[in-house]
Amino acid sequence: MAGALKPLLILGRWCPGLGVAPHARALAALVPGVTQIDNKSDFLQKRPHRQHPGILNLPHVRLPQALANGAQLLLLENAGPTMENQVQTLTSYLWSRHLPVEPEELQRRARHFEKKFLENPDLCQTEEKLRGAVLHALRKTTYHWQELSYTEGLSLVYMAARLDGGFAAVSRAFHEIRARNPAFQPQTLMDFGSGTGSVTWAANSIWGQSLREYMCVDKSTAMLALAEKLLKGGSESGEPYIPGVFFRQFLPVSPKVQFDVVVSAFSLSELPSRADRTEVVQTLWRKTGHFLVLVENGTKAGHRLLMEARDLVLNGKEKSPLDPRPSFVFAPCPHELPCPQLTTSRPLACSFSQAYHPIPFRWNKKPKEEKFSMVILARGSPEEANRWPRITQPVLRRPRHVHCHLCCPDGHMQHAVITARRHGRDLYRCARVSSWGDLLPVLTPSAFPPSTAQDPSES
Repeated sequence: MAGALKPLLILGRWCPGLGVAPHARALAALVPGVTQIDNKSDFLQKRPHRQHPGILNLPHVRLPQALANGAQLLLLENAGPTMENQVQTLTSYLWSRHLPVEPEELQRRARHFEKKFLENPDLCQTEEKLRGAVLHALRKTTYHWQELSYTEGLSLVYMAARLDGGFAAVSRAFHEIRARNPAFQPQTLMDFGSGTGSVTWAANSIWGQSLREYMCVDKSTAMLALAEKLLKGGSESGEPYIPGVFFRQFLPVSPKVQFDVVVSAFSLSELPSRADRTEVVQTLWRKTGHFLVLVENGTKAGHRLLMEARDLVLNGKEKSPLDPRPSFVFAPCPHELPCPQLTTSRPLACSFSQAYHPIPFRWNKKPKEEKFSMVILARGSPEEANRWPRITQPVLRRPRHVHCHLCCPDGHMQHAVITARRHGRDLYRCARVSSWGDLLPVLTPSAFPPSTAQDPSES
């Protein structure tokens, strides 16, 4: 039997029965036998493997009952016969959206087309025709980004489409902070681009006992009015279910005002240029007392946008005299190095998935999955956080071995094949019960160097 298993553990070998794609060959590496479980907290003596400290996934998330009731009431009062189609259309549009093309890139493309047309003088004989041809080519090849203006009607459609999924994604991000830092009890929170207020509800579900102030910032007055209605159970009167919530259209100006938690969920992608994103991210970081939580769609565009913000904060040379503490990545990266997902020949989005129960309405009858990307930046020292490898893809559980795709503290991606025989019962069991998005509690930050193992069948 041992001989039969050898071919399954060969570096880079693909077997269709394993479900390991050929493109993973370059990442495949056997975990060396010296790898050990990180048991500094003595968790192996206190809890079963299925509850190891790297487990961070949440079960199916449900909206708070008061929020679900308020959303249902608003939909029953205002939803027309075309609401379901509007929800599907908006969801598809938001998911397929790209970042706006920067002016510099637009000018580069225009020069390219102009040079191309000038090489064929028969196509454009006058300057006016040349200009028209260049504009026509740009329109055909350039993504036309448009800013969404959230009116009262569109805000309601957005609520029906995104309230539950947004709540699930942010809940997962907040859960990671609470699970890894249970002593953290924030008192103030600011939500940039607050929309329907799902961040406020998610934060209240996690830290409701300590939070006393929620600052919701959104330039759409229709969105702010809708969020306030939801806080009051779907009506314009009555007491809000969550006290201490304040609404405003613009970010606080005073540099002295900081919040324990600052959040931007699905909002940076609504900004029209990199310059605007840079200004907003720098402002949000100045407002951050402990954690800055950024969440976007789990697409390549969303991931690139978050990595842009991450690098901006980490490489920021201007230190605030009011808060000189350095920045580090709390999650999901176990390092501050360039994202290895973006440096491969085929860049991938670093994304995660959270299951949730949608708003109970006629077109929402089954549990759903929210695919999202996130980055949590913190003030302080990286030594304050566990630097364990992050599982970046669904775990493949096979007889007597487990496949884990890991983002490691050395800044590299590794495809680890873990067995009880080679790596010990504890590490094998921890890997087997882990899921996409969890941390694998191994002892050394360089526990997954490239393997130099040879094919046993060739020896």
